[in-house]
Amino acid sequence: MTATMSRGRAPGGAPVGAAVAFSDVTRSYGAVQAVAGLELTLAQGETVALLGRNGAGKSTTVAMLLGLLPPTEGEVRLFGGAPQAAVRAGRVGAMLQDGKPIPRVTVRELIGFVAAAYPRPMGVDEALELAGLDALAGRRIDRLSGGQAQRVRFAVALAGNPDLLVLDEPTAALDVEARRAFWDSMRRYARRGNTVLFSTHYLQEADEHADRIVVLDRGRVVADGSGAEIRQRAGGSLVSLDLAGAGTGPLAALPGVTAVEIHGDRARLRTADSDATVRALAALDLIRGLQVAPASLEDAFLALTGTAPGTPGARTSNSTSNAKETV
Repeated sequence: MTATMSRGRAPGGAPVGAAVAFSDVTRSYGAVQAVAGLELTLAQGETVALLGRNGAGKSTTVAMLLGLLPPTEGEVRLFGGAPQAAVRAGRVGAMLQDGKPIPRVTVRELIGFVAAAYPRPMGVDEALELAGLDALAGRRIDRLSGGQAQRVRFAVALAGNPDLLVLDEPTAALDVEARRAFWDSMRRYARRGNTVLFSTHYLQEADEHADRIVVLDRGRVVADGSGAEIRQRAGGSLVSLDLAGAGTGPLAALPGVTAVEIHGDRARLRTADSDATVRALAALDLIRGLQVAPASLEDAFLALTGTAPGTPGARTSNSTSNAKETV
């Protein structure tokens, strides 16, 4: 359910007050269409997780959002204007995975240098504190660990005091404690009314920290809503049972069942109405080893995209996209 703005539309077609608006956006690389007619709006103040398997179009979507790539067709607007204008004005901060450490420069020097390039920067001390770098401010960047360097990327993204923060796999290389500290910092930043868009392969992070989850597949939005809404759409519960030699033919037609998986002599049914499914199984005398559990976000992701997050494989049927995505 894409956020609906109630204050009309700007002349460019984007909803008034929207932080991000993709309007029928397509991006092609030769014969490969990485993004296909994307419609997506992010309201100001939202925290949104962007999910999708490798090759789903996430990298291309983020690159167009940041003004690094022009759309082949359609329009991308940030705060009602062109992405490049929002970036130049310091309204957008990005934490990307790419980048090499700068030799002989301290953490504080780097953050101060970046902040000085913006019209209304965040204080250097504040950016360091939010990123958990207070104790490392005097350390040279080329002598930091991978997790510490990741926190420096976060501080760099914050330096311009942006209204929109774009985070690419922000907790990669962080240990459990550092990951928890990062999300605490991100929530503090978001509570100021700022907009956050982050991509992650840690689905639990998306479930716990996003107001809204957008799932891309083959360059299109295939699900958009809260974690609970996406789990329900993909089949809210999982019912598994031992077949004990029974046929599998009737299973797909049972009430509520949206998908059937067979693993040896055990069946797993994805269902939108577990009570109705179990009653039907009981009528067929198929309740041996019965287990009922709520579907996880990962289960929903697999149902929507046909593969696990982060894997390069596509659906088993008719996949044509070979575009390489790293986000």
